[in-house]
Amino acid sequence: MSRLDVCVVGEINPDLIFYGLPAELKPEEEILADRFRFTLGSSSAIFAHNLAALGTSVGIISKIGNDVFGEKCLEWLGETDVDTSRVIADQGETLTGLTTILAQTGHRFILTYPGTMHEFRFEDVDLDYLFSARHLHLSSFFLHKALRPRIAELFGEAKKRGLTTSLDPNDDPEGKWGSDLTETLKYVDIFFPNEREAKQMTRSDDLSEAVRKLAVRVPILAVKLGSRGAMVREGDREFHCAAIGVDSVDAVGAGDSFDAGFLQQFLKNAKIEDCLRYGAIVGAYSTTSEGGIEAFRDRERLARFLQQQSTS
Repeated sequence: MSRLDVCVVGEINPDLIFYGLPAELKPEEEILADRFRFTLGSSSAIFAHNLAALGTSVGIISKIGNDVFGEKCLEWLGETDVDTSRVIADQGETLTGLTTILAQTGHRFILTYPGTMHEFRFEDVDLDYLFSARHLHLSSFFLHKALRPRIAELFGEAKKRGLTTSLDPNDDPEGKWGSDLTETLKYVDIFFPNEREAKQMTRSDDLSEAVRKLAVRVPILAVKLGSRGAMVREGDREFHCAAIGVDSVDAVGAGDSFDAGFLQQFLKNAKIEDCLRYGAIVGAYSTTSEGGIEAFRDRERLARFLQQQSTS
């Protein structure tokens, strides 16, 4: 079995994004959107697609429904040669999940039907395949209802097998930020929350305090700060990177793209500050098209953008 650079364990579903909605949505009224985009969604799948577009060998372990949504997701992932051979198609009645995003000026509403992501279990993970990789990444910790009780075990075993690991928690819909996340962090090398998540899981309104609390739990803490860029903390060293200036269209998937850029350089043994800047560059590029993967489907444009940033 050829060794992958990264194995992603996580959810796969499409995004249906509505744009141009009014500032106020009123019940019972028919609301008209300017346009919509149907594209690959889910933090894990967006991360896998965009990391592969950067030239890293990626495989994904997941579960989809036996339906056209799942088939289309595999098609999108195949465009960047993500290995989907360990994605299971559920033969029951549960459908592939779907996220609908209502994009309004300054904010958005995110509605998710979990579908098969709630039924993805530890027993569905091909451990030999996973442990053949150099690195394990998992996103959407709290959406993996069936897998969640054994995520810490999965990460612990990955560390025993010599893999490096990373985790992007994403939001906790219940707002509990349970102790099982803390247990999992014992085996995480790179933790990728955004500012809101970092504050909520540490029960702090102050970013500096949240960073201090989280930095003692993981070797590398990379926090995404939206329009203010990003920061990374490794031991006593802390670096900040301002947001990269681009003509931004859509922030969907920008955080996942940041993760991909950061990790791509981490696997090349780059300096931590260089990982941070590259993550910011890739995250910024993601915002130049609608949806989480659309910018990365144009390989020539991606290559030109990365080249321009490397010389600026």
